[in-house]
Amino acid sequence: MANSKLKYYFPLGLIICIVLDGTLSSLYAQYFFTSSLSIESRLTLLWLVMAIFYGEVDRLMLWAFIAGVIFDMYYTGILGIFMVIFPLIVYLNREVYRFFTSNFIVVLLIYLIDVTLVTAVAYWANSLIGLTTTGSADFVVQTLGPSLAYNLAVFSLLFIPVKNFFEKYSSR
Repeated sequence: MANSKLKYYFPLGLIICIVLDGTLSSLYAQYFFTSSLSIESRLTLLWLVMAIFYGEVDRLMLWAFIAGVIFDMYYTGILGIFMVIFPLIVYLNREVYRFFTSNFIVVLLIYLIDVTLVTAVAYWANSLIGLTTTGSADFVVQTLGPSLAYNLAVFSLLFIPVKNFFEKYSSR
């Protein structure tokens, strides 16, 4: 990424994704958050996963950490959950990347596993500190399931444009 435009575009895209995660949740709050469901947008995670599989980004772990700190400070007010989980996801995906080819189905399944992991860890951490009292079964039905469905749809819509973006601006 040394001389590519990606070193400028990647952080910009990351910031846009962080902002869009909250903006979409705010704009569509009446649909995303009801008494029976809670949908969590994971565009930031999508951006990081696509960077692993299709981009050539220097210091991606650092960018994941920075994204996690911003996400924690702005959306949760508690430092720790996302600043740890985003770099962990990047590390785990890089390890898994070596064993698979980069195609729609593989990246989709890995992304859905990542969404599950991030959502479950955030739930667990919030339960631990008393920010939520929702039971595990309710969490799966009301938050995890709808979040997976929403993020599946978003991934399907954005896969080709984001893949083309990373391939165009990376020197791979």
